[in-house]
Amino acid sequence: MVPVQFWMLKWMGVDPTIAIRVSFGTSLLVILPTAISSAITHNQKGAVHWKAGVILGLTGASVAFLGAYVASRVPGGYLTTIFGGLGIILSMRMFMIRTKDVSRSPTGSMVGLIICGGMFGFVSGIIGVGGGGLMIPVMIHFLGFGMHEAVGTSAVFMTFTGLGGSASYLVNGLGVEGLPAYSTGYLNWLQFALLGVSSIPMAVIGAKTAHLISSNGLRIVFAMVLLIVGLKMMGVFSWLGLPI
Repeated sequence: MVPVQFWMLKWMGVDPTIAIRVSFGTSLLVILPTAISSAITHNQKGAVHWKAGVILGLTGASVAFLGAYVASRVPGGYLTTIFGGLGIILSMRMFMIRTKDVSRSPTGSMVGLIICGGMFGFVSGIIGVGGGGLMIPVMIHFLGFGMHEAVGTSAVFMTFTGLGGSASYLVNGLGVEGLPAYSTGYLNWLQFALLGVSSIPMAVIGAKTAHLISSNGLRIVFAMVLLIVGLKMMGVFSWLGLPI
């Protein structure tokens, strides 16, 4: 959602720095209902570890607020580069790890969950994503989650970070000049409505589809999406003259 909103707002003539912040803030707002519907569906499949999800989420939400505050004061070019770079790095990690089609409970300690939640909550606030997708490789490799359990529990985490991050983008964008119409702070309600109408039902379909795909198949799809979005946000396709 972040790249689509960013490119559309730039096309409409919004300053790139304002555009990227509105894209981040609104994306986090859309994540709230989307992540909730996804978490409910994954829970019905038995793929949500609520204790771990709540610990990760509470930590992540508080730090996401701080991350969004930092992002509201950082030049837009740095933010898009950070977003793209993280996507590429984590996609490479996802391509390399191997997962098994078995359900696993997390083996990480509470300290590990808190550190992970805080780290990715901060990243979530800075680059306007729920953080669940970015932390899935860490959940699998360091916290002992199975692939499907990581995806399901990350939806719980994203609910919390979406709340903390979007609240911060709202507060820190109040009074800023040059915001697009229908905005409160860095949250744009028109974009929220348009994205929410499609993303909420599709999150349910996506969650059900995830359980029809093998762990390694899901891993490869996820890694490819991260790689393409990361390269696009860093301007690599434009540099190569590719129409992507």
